[in-house]
Amino acid sequence: MGNLVAIVGRPNVGKSTLFNRLTQSRKAIVSDTAGTTRDRQYGKCSWNGREFSVVDTGGWVVKSDDIFEDAIRKQVTVATEEADLVLFVVDVETGLTDWDEDVALILRRTKLPVILVANKVDNSAEYYQASEFYKLGLGEPQCISAATGGGTGDLLDLLLTKLKADEEPDIEENIPRFAVVGRPNAGKSSLINAFIGEDRNIVTDIAGTTRDSIYTRYDKFGFDFYLVDTAGIRRKNKVTEDLEFYSVMRSIRAIENSDVCILMIDATRGIEAQDMNIFQLIQKNNKSLVVVVNKWDLVEDKSQKIIDTFESAIRNRMAPFVDFPIIFSSALTKQRIFKVMETAKKVYLNRKSRIGTTKLNEVLLPLIEAYPPPSIKGKYIKIKYVAQIPDTQIPSFVFYANLPQYVKEPYKRFLENKIRENWDLHGCPIHVFIRQK
Repeated sequence: MGNLVAIVGRPNVGKSTLFNRLTQSRKAIVSDTAGTTRDRQYGKCSWNGREFSVVDTGGWVVKSDDIFEDAIRKQVTVATEEADLVLFVVDVETGLTDWDEDVALILRRTKLPVILVANKVDNSAEYYQASEFYKLGLGEPQCISAATGGGTGDLLDLLLTKLKADEEPDIEENIPRFAVVGRPNAGKSSLINAFIGEDRNIVTDIAGTTRDSIYTRYDKFGFDFYLVDTAGIRRKNKVTEDLEFYSVMRSIRAIENSDVCILMIDATRGIEAQDMNIFQLIQKNNKSLVVVVNKWDLVEDKSQKIIDTFESAIRNRMAPFVDFPIIFSSALTKQRIFKVMETAKKVYLNRKSRIGTTKLNEVLLPLIEAYPPPSIKGKYIKIKYVAQIPDTQIPSFVFYANLPQYVKEPYKRFLENKIRENWDLHGCPIHVFIRQK
């Protein structure tokens, strides 16, 4: 079970730059206008053989002055509820501000480990300026320069000493783990209650070590799986009800610890930005997906035409990954709840599918011959052989070619589609690699 580290601080102190440095990506968009980061705020960092997730809270602020500070306060509060450690970034160039003191006030009240990070320290004079941040009452400021990477190694060393060791909860390995995710009020708790029913005696709770993440073993009607439940589903927090950021922070743990994600979408509201944020988390973690359109009982017109329109709208938003089941259900009336479980189980088994090498080559090579990769600069690309890589998290296929570097994304997608057309990998992400033969 991974740890979660949140980066907080006021705008323009360099949160995104630090995030990029930790996750070794250039993904967060960095610019000088306040509040520009968005939906690129989650990644993984590994240091000295340990891995943890990082969330940059900077991208979640609504830009307008009256709610601005309020939004930041809410964010910091959510971050402290959900994370295992907080990196509080301040900026030596600007010095101490009222905002910093506001945030520090919230952080001093939490029981979480907090590391105060003084950013933009590029020379020894600035090193001395950093001492004014002792005032915040959060201990010694760690001086770094996120832009050049100065001091970040020491910061990571310190961070690892403050994170709890990753303990594995005692759950059986070969039993699927399903997470029900979605934004607030999409009906996650109703679905879980519909699954579990009131007679909870068939359900055993196994507390994970991560705060509040609970595996619930479900074993009846021929099903056997764990429901990964973040206690947030039961504990409704009124303050942050409307915060998009909240539903993302809430979902991270559940998604990381599951095999199959059941993404709930509210039929009365359609697919929204927040659903997309959660979908992107599922994709980043290579999890299998079942989409459940809930509250279907409230939709007046249930004609096939409406269903088709709804389905294609969902698939269009989530493209290029479109090969996943969509189920129209109602957690309240328990309509098609069983179908949701069956489908999740099926999708989980698809994850485990192994396709024989002979069969792969028999089917795919003729297709590749009929549509070879486009030649580049007069060079012809030949794909000679294909195999599935054994023991990978998700089905992964290698195509051996003479000039792998010339095979571009669209053709890889063509190969993926051909695999999907011939074998049932519904709901399951797959990897396609092109290697030198």
